[in-house]
Amino acid sequence: MKNRVKRVAVIGTGFVGSSYSFALLNQGITDELVLIDLNKEKAEGDAMDLNHGLPFAPSRTKIWYGGYEECGQADIVVITAGANQKPGETRLDLVEKNTSIYKGIVSEIMASGFDGIFIVAANPVDILTYAVWKFSGFPKERVIGSGTILDTARFRFLLGEYFDVDTRNVHAYIIGEHGDTELPVWSHADIAGTSLSEWTKNNSEFNQEDLEQIFINVRDAAYHIIERKGATYYGIAMGLVRLTKAILQNENSVLTVSAYLDGEYGQKDIFIGVPTVVNRDGIREVVELDLNDAENEKFAHSASVLKETMASVFNK
Repeated sequence: MKNRVKRVAVIGTGFVGSSYSFALLNQGITDELVLIDLNKEKAEGDAMDLNHGLPFAPSRTKIWYGGYEECGQADIVVITAGANQKPGETRLDLVEKNTSIYKGIVSEIMASGFDGIFIVAANPVDILTYAVWKFSGFPKERVIGSGTILDTARFRFLLGEYFDVDTRNVHAYIIGEHGDTELPVWSHADIAGTSLSEWTKNNSEFNQEDLEQIFINVRDAAYHIIERKGATYYGIAMGLVRLTKAILQNENSVLTVSAYLDGEYGQKDIFIGVPTVVNRDGIREVVELDLNDAENEKFAHSASVLKETMASVFNK
């Protein structure tokens, strides 16, 4: 990419988009931030509000509201727009209406001459990431979905709480669909380099059922939050900022995002949550974990559920 100021364009200034913008400003990661929304007054109001916080920010950020033409000079376009998940509704229930919305959004973005990296953060994220890839014609490496980045964070947090260890020293992944068929990779979970199975031997209060409940709480977290406050946005906003930082600072960080598989994990032609190495070019590579038989079976099931749902939209 060209050597110039770093610009991020946010499409959609709802709960997730505005929370992401706020977190991005607080961490001083980008030079320019443009907010784009059909509700121009909301986008303008957010830009005004964020600008008023600049005296307290770690670095200068130019923030404004604009139109799709502003995407032409962006390094990253983050799409958070789309219909929200309602109480009792699964992420996959949203597929048809959001796929239709995204076709129009991507068309507008591409008309601007955008040649950066897409980040997709609306549900069902794996399918919408596939849609953005199809509609844009971009290389698979430059289209990234938020995938299971938040699920993995929830997993690490709850394991850290359970074992009374800083969550940043817990390394464990949730992979698969960002939704009901996701799975924990227990076989590769560790704390400070010690496998979870070894760690539990030194914990007299450990109960296997507790770990099973931890995963259930991770999988169902969005439902519980939606019941209480109507939507989830702070956690995913922080995850998106982490992903943005990995890209703009060329970190080669390993993050569980929705990536295109072309044979990895025995799957093809699908975007799904897996550990990947992320840098300035997008996804450098997919990290293929050596899953045990049970994990392989669950991952294959998760992929099949996504493919069945995608078929109803992309095979018409």
